Formats: sequence, C-alpha cells, structure tokens
Amino acid sequence: MGPRFDAEVPPGGYTWWYVDAISDNGQHALTIIAFVGSVFSPYYKRSGRDDPIDHCALNVALYGPEARWVMTERPRGSVTREANMLAIGPSRVEWTGDALHIHIEERDTRLFNPVHRPVRGVVKVHPEALNPTSFALDHDEKHIWHCLAPRARIEVEMEKPGLSWKGKGYFDHNRGSESLEDGFRIWHWSRAHTKRGALVCYEGERRDGSLFASAIRFDREGVAEDADLPPIARLPRSKWRVERSARSEISVARVRRTWEDTPFYARSELSSHLDGEEVVAVQESLDMRRFASPIVQFMLPYRMPRRKK
Repeated sequence: MGPRFDAEVPPGGYTWWYVDAISDNGQHALTIIAFVGSVFSPYYKRSGRDDPIDHCALNVALYGPEARWVMTERPRGSVTREANMLAIGPSRVEWTGDALHIHIEERDTRLFNPVHRPVRGVVKVHPEALNPTSFALDHDEKHIWHCLAPRARIEVEMEKPGLSWKGKGYFDHNRGSESLEDGFRIWHWSRAHTKRGALVCYEGERRDGSLFASAIRFDREGVAEDADLPPIARLPRSKWRVERSARSEISVARVRRTWEDTPFYARSELSSHLDGEEVVAVQESLDMRRFASPIVQFMLPYRMPRRKK
C-alpha cells in the first residue's frame, strides 16, 4: 500500500511523490517533491521527454525562518530506483514499511546570488493511516492521483540550516503517461485536516476544455468517500498574477501565507471553513499555459539547474 519507487514511467510520462507540512507552532512549513520525469523541467521538455529517468529532481522548500529552496535536476547515471528507495544524486527517499524517510543533501538556488548554501538533514513522515485508492484526473486515465496519507506526523531535523520541529503533514503521489501541459490548462488543489480526518478538493480545466471538480473526504482510517463540493472561494491573485481559487463552506477563504509565487504556479496556506469547522488548508494553483510560454521556459534554468551527476 505504500509507495513503489521502481514502477515503470513511460516515455513522455512522469511520477512524483509530494509531502507538505506545517509545524505545530505555525512558524515553519515545508514541501518536498521527488520527481521522476520532472514535469516542470525545461530540459525534459526540450529533450522530447523520451527518457524520464534522465530528468529527476528533489525539490525541497523550507518556509519561515531560515527559508531555503532546492530543485537540482540529475541525469540517469545519478539515479537509483528500488522498490522502497529512490536516490537522486546525494539525496534519497526511503519507505520503511510504516514511514517515509527523506535524506536531504543539496545546495539551494538563489537568483542573482552565486553562493549556494548547503541544505542537509532528515525529514520523517509518519502516516496516521494509508489510503489504497487512487483517482483518475482525466477520462483516459493518463493522469492519476493517489493520496497515500491524508494525515501524517512530521519530524524535521535539519543540520543546514539548523532547524528542528514537528508538525502535521500530508503525503501523496501523482503519475501520468503524458505531460501536464498536454493534459491540463489550469488546476487548483487544496487539502485540509479536519476533526473527522481530511478533505481534499481537486478541480481545473483539461486541455480539451472540459472541466473537472471533486471533493474527497478521508476518515481517520484513511478510507476515502466522495463529499459534497463546497462553494468556490475566490482568492486574490498572486504577485505574479496567477489566478487562485479554493473551496470553503461559507464561500470565504483567506490567504495566511503565500509559500510559492512563480509566473505559472502558486502555493499558499489558507484559513478556510470545511466540514463545519475552521481549518488551515494548503492550496496550489497551476497554469500550464504560462508554463509552456517561451519566456517562462527561458527563465526556468536559472531556478532549476541541471547537474551532470
């Protein structure tokens, strides 16, 4: 039921494992994404996407005091895939059978700054329960989403920068047999912990113009069921003017913090109202039309370097 890191990834396809978390004191947050066939890689796109294993990256984003951002792409020769382990360069993620251990050995990327600071440490993800059910995001099942752990406890022990905290987290997996821009124009996603378990909302517009929207409730045992879709809560655009949208039972949500703000992607922490209670939600908005634009493709290598090993 846990992740399998050695599953086949077809040419043109992708797979990723995503973790986010907020510290118990609210001062820190993180997202970590392990990519095979990195969907946002300008190098993978330019290559024709024939070899996804040749375009892998571990994206580490630490928010709050001592913020860091890492996304260095590695080639096939620096990638090791086993059933329970994925190594990308000097970093690796391991599934122990009941927890995900993420060993980080990277250097950060800062625009217009040649000094790349070390980012080193271990993050442990302890699911409260595992969900076995995956969901297709399109009619042809070319894009699959699997919420592995709608609720998890997180332990963060970073040596560089010196950070130590615990918090609440989330762990999921996406995979596909075509590029995101071939499948979608835009999407909005959000997740929130509730007293009953967790609620995840997924919606957007596919490349063919069709719309999709769903709300899925997970109980404390990780069992999924369809939920009534809450009303749309419009959010202010990001500084890069990315349109954001979420769901809230009182049609009102507030951006507490914007974690990521890029020309085609925004990730935010929200205050919202779901399952009859006030909740803290993590939300993302993605515009693949902007991602595919020549100016964004020109800019991406400055943020996402590629190494030979």
